[in-house]
Amino acid sequence: MSKATKESYLKLIQEIAKYDEYYYEHHKPLVSDYTYDKLLKEVEDIEKAHPEWITALSPTQEVREKPTKGFVQKTHEVPMLSLANSYSYEEVEDFIQRVYKLLGRSAAFAAELKMDGIAVSLRFEKGQFVRGLTRGDGKQGDDITKNLATIISLPRQLKGTSIPDVVEIRGEVFMPKSVFMEQNRLKEEAGEDVWANPRNAAAGSLKLLDPEEVKKRQLDIVVYGIAEAPSFLETQGEVHAQLRKWGLPTLDNEHYSICHDAEELLSFARKIEEKRQDLPFEIDGIVIKVNRLKDRDILGTTAKSPRWAIAYKFSALQASTVIEAITVQVGRTGVLTPVAELKPVFLAGSTISRASLHNEEEIARKDLRIGDHVVIEKGGDVIPKVVRVDHSQRPSHSKPWQMPSVCPVCKEPVVKKEGEVALRCVNPLCAAQHQRRLAFFVSKQAMDIDHLGDKVMLKLIEQGLVKSFADIYRLTAKDLEGLEGFQEKSIHNLLSSIEASKQVSLPKFILALGIPHVGIGTAELIAEEVRGVKDLPHLTVDKLMTIAGIGEKVATSFVEYFQNPRHQEEVEELLHLGVHPTKDSSNKIEGHPFTGKVFVLTGSLPTLSRSEATEMIKARGGKVASSVSKQTDYVLLGEEPGSKYEKAVQLHIPLLSEEAFKEML
Repeated sequence: MSKATKESYLKLIQEIAKYDEYYYEHHKPLVSDYTYDKLLKEVEDIEKAHPEWITALSPTQEVREKPTKGFVQKTHEVPMLSLANSYSYEEVEDFIQRVYKLLGRSAAFAAELKMDGIAVSLRFEKGQFVRGLTRGDGKQGDDITKNLATIISLPRQLKGTSIPDVVEIRGEVFMPKSVFMEQNRLKEEAGEDVWANPRNAAAGSLKLLDPEEVKKRQLDIVVYGIAEAPSFLETQGEVHAQLRKWGLPTLDNEHYSICHDAEELLSFARKIEEKRQDLPFEIDGIVIKVNRLKDRDILGTTAKSPRWAIAYKFSALQASTVIEAITVQVGRTGVLTPVAELKPVFLAGSTISRASLHNEEEIARKDLRIGDHVVIEKGGDVIPKVVRVDHSQRPSHSKPWQMPSVCPVCKEPVVKKEGEVALRCVNPLCAAQHQRRLAFFVSKQAMDIDHLGDKVMLKLIEQGLVKSFADIYRLTAKDLEGLEGFQEKSIHNLLSSIEASKQVSLPKFILALGIPHVGIGTAELIAEEVRGVKDLPHLTVDKLMTIAGIGEKVATSFVEYFQNPRHQEEVEELLHLGVHPTKDSSNKIEGHPFTGKVFVLTGSLPTLSRSEATEMIKARGGKVASSVSKQTDYVLLGEEPGSKYEKAVQLHIPLLSEEAFKEML
């Protein structure tokens, strides 16, 4: 620590501030909790050695969650602090000894699950639920009363006796694992980005401005404390029992324990960690609290954390297995993705047999080989990842793995385009690409054909019924009658959906074609510049590049697509079969400040869909681009933004929340 300088200290604070922003505001953690806490500990150690350097911007001086635009901020009657974290038995022992020293005697501790959710404060007046706040900065939080009221397990009225006139109860909102998996399945079917873990899902849901949308997320809650406990309650054990008497959802008795020393606490932690994967919700450790409430008054708090409580966090969920093979998947745009085929291993509630290795650079960086013993980690992530290799168990005959020089499906040579990491199959007749192109064509964001998911599409392809986009519109009831899983109703539903999809907007039709680098924003820009679908093949690179928001890479890709006679024939067939792409004929609002302005949308907006926001911009003479450039005037920022947000910051492009956007409307 002697090597630390004030400059390195301030740089470390800036680094942590960036991680805080992504974690609290965008619900998109950039580093693990363990890595974050190591950095925080480094700051604490520097500040102990150099107290004269301490700044108000330090993460040790404040709770870092910021207010959310669109919500009113209200003050906590009692500050809502965050817990200090520990990762080892020794750190727990140190905590206990500090408590003993400050009290001048021993003490008992209450241990309970550390829910991996969102901390909230619930205010009840005369037993009735009147307000709910997020933690916020510890002093003020977002008023999310209406969103919390959608949680079925949260009573609107306390029951029983001994209810104070006013009581603030602390709890944790979470999304159950089963709900999380189902919600992600629906997001996948809709072609939307899935959530990384249940905590992110719960956080994003509570930030929505429409309670009806929040209700669909099926959140749950557990309460664990009272901000200012009534005088008749003397211990955390009594608080826990009283909360249950009032009819509030609390932890089960098996998930709660009174312990008298470090050994008992560790024993409880081990028991919980063994059951962790079987719990219906995510946890990331246990919380240890001094049991006697009056002792807490003696111990007090720091600026950020109570001295009477600590979190003992478990390590990320990991398992050891073997890479039995490395296969290569081919995406709809031809990108080759290596996948580790693993010896099946049970982890975090499911059996894991595959993990994406992303690209050849990632494989080289980790030096991954077939036959390697590896550690995989889930830690709440949807997609398991290979964390590290156990080189001590590597077979002597092991050889470095290399990406194939030809497509594993069509056997045509693969290429690496300039500026890209990925290898790509450029054969337009590749069967793997074709299957994924067909699946994308019918997806919700494209032609939006219900009842035609991946499994059904694969079955139709295998039966030879669908070989092209046009074949979908040639399907008849007779074609489907003999197929497994197709009954009269399912056949009717599918054919009705196919017929309905013929009336499609021109931007969605362009997107459905699967042209590389052309997203919905680009498709909308192009659609606005043409009279109709028949103009598309006649666009040139120069013409496309005159459209604000479209660069040379996108323009070239679009033109190359329509220069292919096969693609032109495909479009003509669709039109002949009754597909009718139409331009938006709504009247524009003249003289609006949006006129001529270029917008880029990133992340999920609280109350508007992207298409709704796009229509509002276009109706006022604005344009929506798919990528951020110097030509961009505004970036409309939603939840969990991607790299577009970072580029906008770099280029100093104004960022708009949905609330600010609506004001500008």
